[in-house]
Amino acid sequence: MTAGANAATREPVLTDRLAARLRAAIAGEVFVDRTTRGMYATDASIYQIQPLGVVIPRTTEDIEATIAIAREEGVPVTARGGGTSQCGQTVNRGLIVDVSPHLHDIIALDTGARTVRVEPGIVLDALNRALQPHGLFFPVDPSTASRCTIGGMTANNSSGARSIRYGIMADNVLGIDAVLADGTRAAFGPVEGGDAMLAPARYRDLTDRVRAIARREASEIETRVSKVLRNVGGYALQTVHPEGPFNMATLLVGSEGTLGFFTAIDLQLQPLPRAKALGIAHFPTFADAMRSTQALVALEPVAVELFDRTMIELSRENPEFAPTMAAHVRGEPGSLLLVEFAGDELEPLVEKLDALDDTMASLGFSGAVVKLTAAADQAAVWYVRSQGLNIMTSTRGDPKPVSIIEDCAVPLEHLAAYTEGLTEIFARHGTTGVFYAHASVGCLHVRPVLNVKRDEDVGKLRAIAEEAFALVRAYGGAHSGEHGDGILRSEFHEEMLGSRLVAAFREIKTAFDPEGVLNPGRIVDAPRMDDRTNFRYGPGYAAVPMATQLDWSEWGGFTAAVEMCNNNGACRKEMGGAMCPSYRVTDDEHHVTRGRANALRLALTGQLGDAALTSDEFYDALDLCVSCKACKRECPTGVDMAKMKIEFLAHYRSAHGTSLRDRVAAALPRLAYLAGPLRRLANLRDAIPGLARATERASGFTARRALPRWHARPFRGGSSGGNAPHGQVVLFVDTFNRYFEADVARAAERVLIAAGYAPTYVRAHDGARPLCCGRISLTKGDVAGARAEAQRTLDALEPYARRGLPIVGLEPSCLLTLRDEFASLLPGPAAELVASQALLFEEFIARELDAGRWSPPLRTVAQRALVHGHCHQKAFGAMPAVMRALRAIPGLDAQAVESSCCGMAGMFGYEREHYEISMRMAERDLLPAVRAAAAQTLIVADGMSCKHQIEHGAARRPLHVAEVYAALLA
Repeated sequence: MTAGANAATREPVLTDRLAARLRAAIAGEVFVDRTTRGMYATDASIYQIQPLGVVIPRTTEDIEATIAIAREEGVPVTARGGGTSQCGQTVNRGLIVDVSPHLHDIIALDTGARTVRVEPGIVLDALNRALQPHGLFFPVDPSTASRCTIGGMTANNSSGARSIRYGIMADNVLGIDAVLADGTRAAFGPVEGGDAMLAPARYRDLTDRVRAIARREASEIETRVSKVLRNVGGYALQTVHPEGPFNMATLLVGSEGTLGFFTAIDLQLQPLPRAKALGIAHFPTFADAMRSTQALVALEPVAVELFDRTMIELSRENPEFAPTMAAHVRGEPGSLLLVEFAGDELEPLVEKLDALDDTMASLGFSGAVVKLTAAADQAAVWYVRSQGLNIMTSTRGDPKPVSIIEDCAVPLEHLAAYTEGLTEIFARHGTTGVFYAHASVGCLHVRPVLNVKRDEDVGKLRAIAEEAFALVRAYGGAHSGEHGDGILRSEFHEEMLGSRLVAAFREIKTAFDPEGVLNPGRIVDAPRMDDRTNFRYGPGYAAVPMATQLDWSEWGGFTAAVEMCNNNGACRKEMGGAMCPSYRVTDDEHHVTRGRANALRLALTGQLGDAALTSDEFYDALDLCVSCKACKRECPTGVDMAKMKIEFLAHYRSAHGTSLRDRVAAALPRLAYLAGPLRRLANLRDAIPGLARATERASGFTARRALPRWHARPFRGGSSGGNAPHGQVVLFVDTFNRYFEADVARAAERVLIAAGYAPTYVRAHDGARPLCCGRISLTKGDVAGARAEAQRTLDALEPYARRGLPIVGLEPSCLLTLRDEFASLLPGPAAELVASQALLFEEFIARELDAGRWSPPLRTVAQRALVHGHCHQKAFGAMPAVMRALRAIPGLDAQAVESSCCGMAGMFGYEREHYEISMRMAERDLLPAVRAAAAQTLIVADGMSCKHQIEHGAARRPLHVAEVYAALLA
């Protein structure tokens, strides 16, 4: 038997033993299933390494026990936070220990000293939200602030847009508590002179050894280590003073979890600037921007950040970013530099913007600065910048901008020449590059466009890296300026820093971790960066042939659509937008778009076994996806997990059949039509005490909430057509508003007539039951049933769409199915035409307001309205129309609730097994906001399930926008 075969035989035995020992020893979770291991096999880099298991610790004691057991079993341990590392720092073959779900508290805050002590799993944005009421913030601001953890930032020595003012992590970390590989707990902090300190003997010994190494290599450090601000490669020996005071914590900053496992981190805070101003400097070419950077930095801004032409164009194409670009970018610039000033008062900052304008004019670019002083405008622009990496990788197809020389840093005076040299290197290798980020400190994020699935392009990785690093060395720069070393850059330390310093790094690693327990193969003794066996797209990578149920040609196939996930983790944000609601209440990688996409990709390429795509294990991974579609809009690479779940469920149901509950749900439009007066009997379920609980087991619907009540008078629709000042409008009344919320449909009808439109009602060509979008069938994986409904609806609506009549719907999920899934169910001109005419009621109002035609007779009110947006309204950018429609009502003060999914998600919140998670989603933002609203405040929500969640959880009856209008008709 070969060594490989022996290893393959031993691994399951080792995994099972590890799992048993860990579960007996820790309070946290332990996962060794293939799906979870696959989710943690990647980070935001090009690498993929399958771990033996995943540990989710709840306490520091869990970390200690995990390290002890791993050491005894000869298994490596790799710490992980947000998993946003771009160089492969957080993937390895042993145990991945994810501190982000539970170890994310603030331990102590001293506002007077401006210091805070935190657990390693706290997310930067969460920390700054907690600090804001105290007028403080932590100033190191990487673009991944919405999901990166302080532990990860410390391990990578991260920086950000404003490092020119505040420095990098090494400048802002005061102390680190860590568990060493041998189990020693040590508090790494200031070391005074040559004195021994009251600390564990192991810690004192390490301090002495590190000092001795720094003393011995002082000349080499002075000669070989770059003096640029952005230099995070290797161990920070340059910060160790052989004789005078220094901070041992600074040596651990940037050590990538190879020297100790962080359990607490002390940070230096800064006062929040009371005012900011942003100038957007426009340049005709990229070279113009590079040549001008030094002059702009001389104005002492807080940040100078680059957008190149590629980033500008891709941002304009993205529906989430396009409005910001349209509002603040003029013409067709070749590049932009975002120049931010900050201080205590706005007036001096406005003068700084004027000085920026003058400087640009002196450089030959008169009138080329867009000046922003409003906080909201600045925030919108910075949000686009923060998504730079995701924007750059949002191009469809296999060639992508690849991180190889992502964050090299050169002295600012050489920046223009350096970028010209890189462009020449890329051209020699038959490719181009994209450039963005930190022009202020000479650390541009640069990515050549390559297809790492091809051997030829993989060969270019090393060639480009070697040539680029030689250029960096010639300019006295650093090859690792922000994102650390990992697999990608560790092997180049010898080339950049020399063999003596690499030997010193190895000596430090051995002193701290002689058995190689902690994240081995990073910084020292790394694998080759172009070893494809460690790649996400490794040798033999290919999709398993399968017949898809939906059309995926827009993406180049189902697998290509899944591969759009670049693992950068924007879906892990905790605030803002709606993505990803289940993750926001579980903090579990299984329930975030990234984790699901990784699992899908592995299943589609056969890496999880032959039947993975139809396994119960995989079903569980997708179970809490509520199909909110927020990822379709908010994921900068456009990963549409709701659509992917439909495809998965279709295959799963084909293999396992469909439950009675799901069959009944999918058949609701037909059952509603056939049941007639018997529909009212269903209302008895919640009217007769005990009946709901008695039927819960058989039906699968929870007894803890009432089901929607069938309306006593379903909406039938009046006479179709007729003359009206503004012509006909097709009123598309869905199943829910026909049979359950009929008052909404009647309200919409009255409002349209009062506004001068003639509602038209379209019937199916077979003249039988009403039209349906097929939404419920889709959510249950019944693609054939949904396609049949879509065909009936398209056949009926197409003639009206051809006449140019707007098709106006009331239920967001139903109407927007016409704009979205119809094209995947029945691709072709008919679906495109109907989609082009389909509008939500509020979108129709906004359109008619723009045209000057919307003027229903309304009473003036003096009232406030609290508005909850349906997830699909948010996903399709309809919320501005919702707010515009409401604010057009005289005297109505409409304000939106900042909330994610209400938790109902159609049938999801009614299902017994999902009730608890449904309520947790609602309680996160929505229900507290509704309960806090005054009794006279109108609560507005258009989705039927949203309305029912609010009524159930907050005892307030929400109104549809149509009902608000109808109630105010004069």
